Amino acid sequence: MPKTIAKVAGSSDRIIKKYPNRRLYDTDTSSYITLTEIKQLVMDSEAFIVLDAKTGEDLTRSILLQIILEEESQGSPMFTAPVLANIIRFYGHTMQGFMGGYLEKNMQALMDMQAPMVKGVIGTNVFTQMQEQMQKQTEQFLGTFGIKP
Repeated sequence: MPKTIAKVAGSSDRIIKKYPNRRLYDTDTSSYITLTEIKQLVMDSEAFIVLDAKTGEDLTRSILLQIILEEESQGSPMFTAPVLANIIRFYGHTMQGFMGGYLEKNMQALMDMQAPMVKGVIGTNVFTQMQEQMQKQTEQFLGTFGIKP
């Protein structure tokens, strides 16, 4: 039995099943949904897990990456080619696990700051300074591994 099935059994996460025909089925609403609707679940901070309907394999990361790919191909991308190249360079590197945690912590810090900024509590100047500081820290961090951002 795959680990994901055991995890889901004790979990309160919403379960989305992905069928071989690439359709996504929301078990909460008993209906098929689209990637756009899964993106909305993310935007609403709703916990969910995507499972392969046949094997029970956890496909959540794969679906999230698919949403990111679609978002990156529309409008103005968030990730430049050099940023993506640097991320790729960390795969197989001894610091791969550390880099994931580093990115996660910085993203969480940005999310924690987002609500007050939206309400206007933090001014644009403070936000700009925070961005510049994070950029400097990232450049220093990558520089220790000989990687230029």
